[in-house]
Amino acid sequence: MGRCPICQAWNSLEEKAESKAALPPLHPYTLSQLTEDDEDRKPVGVAEFDRVMGGGLVSGSLVLLGGEPGVGKSTLLLQVADAYAKIWGEALYVSAEESARQLRLRASRLGISSARLSVLNETKLDRIISCVEALRPGLVVIDSIQAISTDDIDSVPGSVTQTRACTYALMQLAKSHAVTIVLVGHVNKQGALAGPKVLEHAVDVVLSFEGERHTAYRLLRAAKNRYGSTNELGVFHMAESGLEEVTNPSALFLSERPEGAAGSVVVACMEGSRPLLVEIQALVSPAPYGGTPRRQTSGVDRNRAAIILAVLEKRAGMQLQSHDVYISVVGGLAVDEPAADLGIALAVASSFKGRHVEPRTVVFGEIGLVGELRQVRHTDKRLTEARKLGFQRCILPGSLSVKRSDMIDLVPVNRLTEALQAGLS
Repeated sequence: MGRCPICQAWNSLEEKAESKAALPPLHPYTLSQLTEDDEDRKPVGVAEFDRVMGGGLVSGSLVLLGGEPGVGKSTLLLQVADAYAKIWGEALYVSAEESARQLRLRASRLGISSARLSVLNETKLDRIISCVEALRPGLVVIDSIQAISTDDIDSVPGSVTQTRACTYALMQLAKSHAVTIVLVGHVNKQGALAGPKVLEHAVDVVLSFEGERHTAYRLLRAAKNRYGSTNELGVFHMAESGLEEVTNPSALFLSERPEGAAGSVVVACMEGSRPLLVEIQALVSPAPYGGTPRRQTSGVDRNRAAIILAVLEKRAGMQLQSHDVYISVVGGLAVDEPAADLGIALAVASSFKGRHVEPRTVVFGEIGLVGELRQVRHTDKRLTEARKLGFQRCILPGSLSVKRSDMIDLVPVNRLTEALQAGLS
């Protein structure tokens, strides 16, 4: 600038270097100097939620929960906040998308009336922080982060800049005040969390709440968890009074299984440390007009299913190249572990040959490309769950070292052809 706008003088500006105060040198710690104190973990009393979180909420943590619209995110967090308030003290639910009256109606439907659960209807970040500092709650739920904005950023709420700035400000609030903050995040058309990927890096826990609109089952998973495992699964049932915990998911997934139907197989799979018995169904039918056969899957990896079909064609002699194949996991559950390979192969073979699998039979095992069966982990837990639900026979890889049991008949097999011969009645 050549002329000063205040004194109107020309060439009067002088450049001066900003002096910075000298900072004290940093002294890093050695690993031997650090203690191994456990986190301040607080179970909220919702067992399925605590399981996925690794045992409960950690003070000073930042949690991000995502899910499809209408899946029940607000219902879940309202029930969690109410349970937390009854056990640990003050909780604050910040609703930036719904009015306080709408929250009151939902709370009445869920039977929530805790005196230590406060509700705030606000979208400005500065006011939310002021309320948290004054109330000092142990848990803060913000629904949703895309609706929060700060006046320091000149952009509309929900933009990348606003969302990033608000998330980092809330992260500083959580760490400085030792308060647990749960953020609700929107998802895009592909089902991934909307907004910048930096949000997932900034938070401590990333939860995903999944479920089909046409089914009553809801699944809670952890995609990231700095305080626990990411392999745990929480199962809920959506009822008129809210989300109900499913303590025995295996019995629920198998409650409507048709006995004696070709193409239906029960598989013992693992979700983290929890064994689950799920039903895998397959339908094999001739491809019309001799065109390219369809390969449709739901709940299993499509590429993995294609490999299993190729092994069935090559090693078991099944001519599937002229048939449409449909594979589905009943109940909306997604199974991604290799132990489900044998169940998929047996379900496809059962539908192709029109021969059913004995209803009280459970299977598990990984299939190799040359048709061999490979061992999997947690065999004892799978068998215990099968015995609990009344299964009397189990087909499993022969390489597993399992003690014989009088409660369930073990059928060890080494090849896929042996498993098909033992499984099809």
